[in-house]
Amino acid sequence: MIIPYKDIEPDTLNNLIEEFVTRDGTDNGYDQPLEQKIESVLKQLQQGEVVVVFDPNLASVNIVPRNMVAAMDGSH
Repeated sequence: MIIPYKDIEPDTLNNLIEEFVTRDGTDNGYDQPLEQKIESVLKQLQQGEVVVVFDPNLASVNIVPRNMVAAMDGSH
């Protein structure tokens, strides 16, 4: 289920993005300050390139490309 990022408290959203960009396996080797990484993901959320999703089966939240969500549930 997609959670509109605007419905998430700003501090919570920032913490979610920070956890996402510092997660193991997300470092592409490009040295970029944490704040820049957070701003980049926030911009992608604002542009609709990525979305916040909640998986009720796993009780987890993640940030994924919008096209992955469409592919998972068959909608566009």
